[in-house]
Amino acid sequence: MKAGQFRNIELERAGAVATLYLNRPAKMNPLDWGTVKELLAALDIIEADAEIEIVVISGRGSAFSAGGDLDKYIGLYAAPAQFHDFLRDLYTLLDRLERSTRIVIAAVNGVCVAGGLELILACDVVVVAEEARIADGHLNFGQLPGAGGSQRLPRAIGTLRAKELILTGRFISGQEARDIGLASICAPAGDLPATLERLIASLLQKSHAGRSGAKYLINEGLKGALHNGLELELTYVHHYATTHPDATEGLLAFKEGRPPRFRSPRDKAGA
Repeated sequence: MKAGQFRNIELERAGAVATLYLNRPAKMNPLDWGTVKELLAALDIIEADAEIEIVVISGRGSAFSAGGDLDKYIGLYAAPAQFHDFLRDLYTLLDRLERSTRIVIAAVNGVCVAGGLELILACDVVVVAEEARIADGHLNFGQLPGAGGSQRLPRAIGTLRAKELILTGRFISGQEARDIGLASICAPAGDLPATLERLIASLLQKSHAGRSGAKYLINEGLKGALHNGLELELTYVHHYATTHPDATEGLLAFKEGRPPRFRSPRDKAGA
């Protein structure tokens, strides 16, 4: 599937940045099965392009995503095998975002509920508009989080806060999302695009290999006990520092008082 063939999303490219827009604003950008499949296809395109270093996910219209398409769930619940396949595709999508060597940014422009919340939990950086409205919301309609929400949310904000948000289904503002650790940055009202631009500019100054390594260490380390994570860090950092040119280049640039000249992700030399 090529970018121009998408119906539910848009894929835009600007230099090293690819932006995925959920693009069914009249329906508040639902994460139905068709949209999930298109997002997976878009990731195939992105991962085949070595020049892309940053992936941004956002929504068109007034919503980031209001979650799953509840009307379609009725039919899926009556077809258990298909529903399982849908859940597996959702799992695969979010797992690929977490494992991607690119940095994935969620730019939450408006309403973000249920599956929308689960989507941002799989991203590396979450930038929310101050006016955004965020909720789990599953229990408001007798549903359960099925795309990692019950597992990623407690790890992101702590068990008690996660239980409160899941059990009450209440909405929180962009400011509260940042305050409780659900968002990285809260952009002032109307300033989301400029805030996002500044963030991306800062990230692109860093080593691609370094960014990817930091993401890998954090995500993988959290999956096990602390001592396992520390061993992982020791092994990975030793290999990176002694084999990847960016590690030495950063030190030389500091010593010589100049900006570092890090390798492009297109270059295969090093780790």
